[in-house]
Amino acid sequence: MKNSPTFDIEKELFYMGYEHVIGVDECGRGPGAGPVVAAAVKISPEAMHGLIGVVNDSKKLSEKKRRELCLLIMNTCEWGIGSIDNQIIDEINILEATKLAMRMAIVEIKDVDYVLIDGNFRIKELDIQHQPIIKGDSLSLSVAAASIVAKVHRDAVMTKLHETFPLYGWDTNKGYLTKKHIEAIKEYGVTEFHRLSFKKVGK
Repeated sequence: MKNSPTFDIEKELFYMGYEHVIGVDECGRGPGAGPVVAAAVKISPEAMHGLIGVVNDSKKLSEKKRRELCLLIMNTCEWGIGSIDNQIIDEINILEATKLAMRMAIVEIKDVDYVLIDGNFRIKELDIQHQPIIKGDSLSLSVAAASIVAKVHRDAVMTKLHETFPLYGWDTNKGYLTKKHIEAIKEYGVTEFHRLSFKKVGK
């Protein structure tokens, strides 16, 4: 796969003496409804061979391909998921909720001594060596794998919620504030799963 993420950053950290490197990414910072979900993935050098050239940033993959790769990742790697609901997002803001979800995902993995985080922020409460990587899901295989797991998990949550709240189109927009979603909010009001602190949602 052309321009797909590599294992070079992880290999460099292994060379520096780190043994348990993981990648972390999130899904759902932008939507007006539902949780923000983070995933952490640890890829062993052995598992890497089955993922390199196949795994990519989740946004560059079809839904079908994401689901297939998610199963592959979950069957061959160590992984963890953290999810923070809309009520806590409203209480502490989306950035802090994202950091909290990431910390929850990280502690699901038994041994960790270095964390690669997609984005431009550090997590001061995280007592582990870590570094933010802008567009990390396009550069690091571990972060890209985490982006897939987070996306597939959150999409499943929103699709399930759509069964109870079909008027908002969550099966397709996954809680993002599309025109249809905004119009539904205006006509039917908000649900218990909407983020009231977000513009175009709360009053």
